[in-house]
Amino acid sequence: MYKTVAGDSFDSIAFKVLGSEKYVPELVAVNPDHVQTFIFSAGVELNIPEITATKEKSLPWM
Repeated sequence: MYKTVAGDSFDSIAFKVLGSEKYVPELVAVNPDHVQTFIFSAGVELNIPEITATKEKSLPWM
């Protein structure tokens, strides 16, 4: 669970809590009631998805 600070957005929360903006789709998916929210006011409680670590390929042959 994450409680928003005034001015938070899904991308800033994903970066702050999950480490990367690439997790925005997962964050939005577990918070369908807020899908239309662009900027959050303070005190909104959001669910945080469980992200499993995966190895990312940085080179084509890896």
